Amino acid sequence: MTLPTPSRTRKLGKSGIEISSLAWGMWRFAGLELSAARAAIDAAFEAGITLFDTADIYGFGEQGFGKAEELLGQVFADAPAYRDRMVLATKGGITPPTPYDSSAEYLTKAIDDSLTRLRTDRIDLWQIHRPDVLTHPQEIARTIEDAHKADKIRAFGVSNFTQAQITALAQFSAVPIVSTQPELSPLRIDTIENGELDQAIAMDLAVMAWSPLGGGRIGAPSNAREQSVAAALSGVAAAHSVSRTAAAYSWIMAHPARPIPIVGSQNPARIIEAADAFKIQWTRADWYSVLVAARGVPLP
Repeated sequence: MTLPTPSRTRKLGKSGIEISSLAWGMWRFAGLELSAARAAIDAAFEAGITLFDTADIYGFGEQGFGKAEELLGQVFADAPAYRDRMVLATKGGITPPTPYDSSAEYLTKAIDDSLTRLRTDRIDLWQIHRPDVLTHPQEIARTIEDAHKADKIRAFGVSNFTQAQITALAQFSAVPIVSTQPELSPLRIDTIENGELDQAIAMDLAVMAWSPLGGGRIGAPSNAREQSVAAALSGVAAAHSVSRTAAAYSWIMAHPARPIPIVGSQNPARIIEAADAFKIQWTRADWYSVLVAARGVPLP
């Protein structure tokens, strides 16, 4: 018996916003020429992707804090129609070298600064990038409510939060948390086994999976465990005439929490190739074979 094939679109949690079941991320977007930036976005559109995920810190280091958002803002200025074709997600709250700040003063400024860099009047999904344990969740909730009432953000999510942190924040927030962004890949299965995906199902949170290819190790495995996972994925990929990376995306999406892999490549051909994930139908045996390879020990 095969598992259900994921639909190409879905709702963003309780927000009612329609999104693609694949996302495209801009961690390495900063530094591209404008023409290359547009080509990458065009490839994502061709792949059926409407959910675009960036962050204010993307570009920090080589290009500079905010540079990925600034480049996307330049794309919108050059091609205004692109903005309405995408569900725009960004993040804030990492403040090198502090390192985290979710105070009302900082988050308010972070949202405003992102709007300015992106040259837009609203952010469809704004996320706290990493939890600041020194800010009470009630303060965060009030800040988000103010931004939502001002129509600066349409929906609110979190990234890298623990289950307890999500539960605590949800207790105080009148604006529902609609998404969570954990690391998840066939090589990083903690999210599957520690209850994070179960909580997402219970709370109707869209799960945006960052580093779905294990930081490139799916494509270039370097130890026995990684090679075992890659071999299990390759067998399914070959049977469906797709790449191993497409199989990895598909494996993630087959979970009933319907995680959304964030495609990180800036290469147009590889972005388009991600849509091959929808060509795969998993059997339970094949899906569990990848999980067993990742665990390194048999299931109980």
